[in-house]
Amino acid sequence: MTGLGARKLSVILAVASCISASAQIDPYKRELIQFGYNLPTQGRAPLSAYAFYYINIPEFLHTNVTLRVAVAPVYMDSEVGISRAFGRYTDLGIGIEGGGFADSYAEIRQGKYLRRESFTGHGGGTSMSVYHRFNPEQRIPLNGVLRTEMHYSVYERDDDTDDNFVLPPDRGNFNLRAGLRWGGREPLIIPRFGLELSGWYESQIRTDAEHYGFDDDRDVSAVSHLFWIRTLLAYTMPKLEHTFNVSLTFGGTANADRFSSFRLGGLLPLAEEFPLSLPGYYFQEISARRYVLFGGLYTVPLDADKRWSIAATAATAGVDYLPGLEQSGRWHSGAGGGISFRSKSDAWHIVLGYAYGVDAIRENERGAHSIGFLLQLDLDRAKVPMFEPGQQPLRSRGLQRLFRNLNVF
Repeated sequence: MTGLGARKLSVILAVASCISASAQIDPYKRELIQFGYNLPTQGRAPLSAYAFYYINIPEFLHTNVTLRVAVAPVYMDSEVGISRAFGRYTDLGIGIEGGGFADSYAEIRQGKYLRRESFTGHGGGTSMSVYHRFNPEQRIPLNGVLRTEMHYSVYERDDDTDDNFVLPPDRGNFNLRAGLRWGGREPLIIPRFGLELSGWYESQIRTDAEHYGFDDDRDVSAVSHLFWIRTLLAYTMPKLEHTFNVSLTFGGTANADRFSSFRLGGLLPLAEEFPLSLPGYYFQEISARRYVLFGGLYTVPLDADKRWSIAATAATAGVDYLPGLEQSGRWHSGAGGGISFRSKSDAWHIVLGYAYGVDAIRENERGAHSIGFLLQLDLDRAKVPMFEPGQQPLRSRGLQRLFRNLNVF
């Protein structure tokens, strides 16, 4: 979905946007480089990866102005935040985003990536957000967000798109989001601390909501409604340095289509603001009108310096499929494990892992394997923990063209 995963594409090279969907302006300087990649070992899947450079600069030009920019190949998302724009505890954000391959779509049905029904989309737009802090005297913030976005999408065929497949018309999109968020999490691969309870509503309005596909067999909804709730807890035990993360999310839609459904799958923690992770699955493999998802992660240090760790993760989801993308069984589960390394300064964090999708369909059987790699470089590590929103998916798919004809991925 837009904001939760409606950018359904063949390549996810994301610029994370703590920018456009944050529930507050970050008062600390941050400079991060992030990379994530999932490689399925069965079947042919869209390239699932993200890479971005993110910087947050407080007191930019003025003491109450913050600049946030996230950049990936052929895509950029930026926001200028103005603190106290509408009072002591109410801030304003003005954003601009856009680039190539932003709104591409990858059709995945019954565990198969259908390139004949997939296509490329480019897009860009502007946004305006209002952030309000309801409990300024409390350590864990309760923030409200009201955000409007105007976005324009342009579609074109891939080399493999079927000649008889009619593309959706180019269109404008107007999105309105409102939400409450208590707490949050840092934009890190495995946050050491985090606490969140949040609820959201989003309305997506589209121009040129016409049929497309083979003989107009697919709809584009003129108006779609989405709502979702997330609870999250991340904690690191002070002496043992064991870290655990658990989350429970659920959501529903009205008038959903392929561009506004919830999409579950993969293990790319920073590819979305609200990642719907299912280990071992293709990224965004499952399209759902409604879902409930429970997942967890546990890490244990291996050495005295607590730089090397092993991790185990698991998730299970119950889904109500989007019509046309159904499959037998409503429950999907996955599990995995890996090894990670942190540098002494915590500037570097590298994770290499394996995952198994228990219920994923591959060649008419259940079970799928994948390996993954995550890298984080914190160039200007903040010295204070924060309870703040994570990241939403940004839409750059530059690797789609960079590696399209290569076999390195």
